[in-house]
Order: sequence, then structure tokens, then C-alpha cells
Amino acid sequence: MKSILAAAVIAPLAFATAANAADVQQVYEEPDDRGGVRIGTLSCDIDGGVGYVLGSAKEVNCAFTSTRGRTDTYTGAIRKLGVDLGFTTRQKLIWAVFAPTAGYHRGSLAGLYEGATLEATVGAGIGGNVLVGGTSGSIHLQLLSLTGQFGLNLAATGTSMTLAAN
Repeated sequence: MKSILAAAVIAPLAFATAANAADVQQVYEEPDDRGGVRIGTLSCDIDGGVGYVLGSAKEVNCAFTSTRGRTDTYTGAIRKLGVDLGFTTRQKLIWAVFAPTAGYHRGSLAGLYEGATLEATVGAGIGGNVLVGGTSGSIHLQLLSLTGQFGLNLAATGTSMTLAAN
């Protein structure tokens, strides 16, 4: 009698658990075998545009490539406030990405990053960015990144970049 009662209680629970498991979305997470170091690279293409003396805003399209080869894309904007004179064509910006563990979830890089930018361009030019932030402080971009661009531009600005997962 006890085994029939146990089966009557366990069967509905097993069915409910299986039904709920079907509703749960799979979350990709990379195995934690590196002890919390570099998990990949974020490469961003920044639209060209004109600096309007006191700042600029440009669209960004980024691709995160994990050290295991997984790729996720992000879109957003980079905004500069300060001295931003001239124009640039498309820019390329690359950061190393770090996390406290090697785990990565789709969309982990979405968020707001803030800091400063210094750029000089005459024909071909380079720039440096120091941006910190992100989601809950769990993901960090390499503190200093370099950009490459073409145009005629001088910028020394406070900078913010927002990223949203695609």
C-alpha cells in the first residue's frame, strides 16, 4: 500500500518537474577552468562622424569572441563630452574582456561604461580609452584600449559607451 501511495505522490511531481524543465531556457556558460581571468575580446566598429566642439555621439557595433570561440554581438552608442574637433571615418576599438570567473552568459557585456578618451588624427590616427563599468561590476574591459581611425580630429573628452545585446 505504501508503494502505491508513494507512486501516486511521486508521479505528478515528476510530471510537473519535467513540464517546468521544458519551459526553462538554456543559458550558455563557459566552464570555469581558468580561475577568473581573460575570457575573450570585444571588437567594436564605431561609425564615422563629426566632433561638434563640445562632444559627439556615434553608433557602435561590437562582437565579443570568447577564448573558446563563441561569438555574441552588441550594439550601442559612444558619447563624448569635452573638446572633440574634426571628423573621423569608421574607427576600430578592441578590448580584452575579464571576469571574476571564466563563466560567460549571453549579454553579460551589456551595460554602461564610463571614463575618458584622448585621440589625435591627421590622416591616420590613434586614440586611447579608459572605460570602466558594465553590468553589476561582474565583467570588466581592459582598463586601457586603443582605437585606430582615419580623418582629421583632436579629442580630449569624458566618454560613455552603452552596449545592448542583440
